[in-house]
Amino acid sequence: MPTAIAVTGADLVLPPTDPQTPNAAVLADPAARGLDDSVTELRRLVDRFGHVIVVCPASAPAAVAHRLHTVRGLLESDRIALVRTDLPPLGAAVLVRQLRQLSACDFSPGVLASAARLLAHYIYAGAVLGSVSRLDRVPVTLGSHLKSWLPGAHFAVLAGPTPRIVRVGADETAFAGPEFTTRLLIARGQLATDWPTASLAPRWAVAGPAEETVLPASSPAWWGTPKLVEFAAYLSDLPVLHQLVASVRRETCHWCGMELIGDRCGFCAAPLPGGTPVQAGPTR
Repeated sequence: MPTAIAVTGADLVLPPTDPQTPNAAVLADPAARGLDDSVTELRRLVDRFGHVIVVCPASAPAAVAHRLHTVRGLLESDRIALVRTDLPPLGAAVLVRQLRQLSACDFSPGVLASAARLLAHYIYAGAVLGSVSRLDRVPVTLGSHLKSWLPGAHFAVLAGPTPRIVRVGADETAFAGPEFTTRLLIARGQLATDWPTASLAPRWAVAGPAEETVLPASSPAWWGTPKLVEFAAYLSDLPVLHQLVASVRRETCHWCGMELIGDRCGFCAAPLPGGTPVQAGPTR
């Protein structure tokens, strides 16, 4: 039985890549449901699937994370992993879909939960913005702030894995992308531009046509403006994702006994003693 992937909002659930990709369970908003209902909701998932990995963006309201920790504490369950991610909304949704794909494979719950940090490193998540004057989640230079007041100025912003901001049409060559084959997902806001598909995709050697989806409701707040087109370049093929995760040495958590990869347990968050294992990257 696959490990259940749960999310804190419907915006984190993208259409499956194939019929074998499991769906994700969307947990109810704490503001709309009492604590007892939240406990029942997660208990049912644990009883049905054995282990549950809950992906919660770091940008989610504090009440959401607090409710998750409270429920896990009340259930006294070591079979619930709470995965936080700093990725912007569209990138976080891509991460969730990758975890859903991998949940149908032969990975243990511990490896799957700790793989989230590894996978996030290979998601190039960004946006084209009409202004960076209210952008506070990516470092913005004074020059970029001043240029954002110029009429018609657009900015390409990369939130991760390495933050970067360039003015569209000026210094785009500095907007380096992944050194491996990716697919491109875009979500359009109120900004009229084809830059991600017309300029970015060829420069980053994106494979195939871009996939389009609805802009997550939380994206305008995350990026500081509704005038945007959000994008994410990512590894889409399940065999590549499987090889990436399988190539990393597995360890056993000294605290909870779960299997893990990387430097931290995905279930109890205990660090791995003695440093970080070497991680392999994808190939073209």
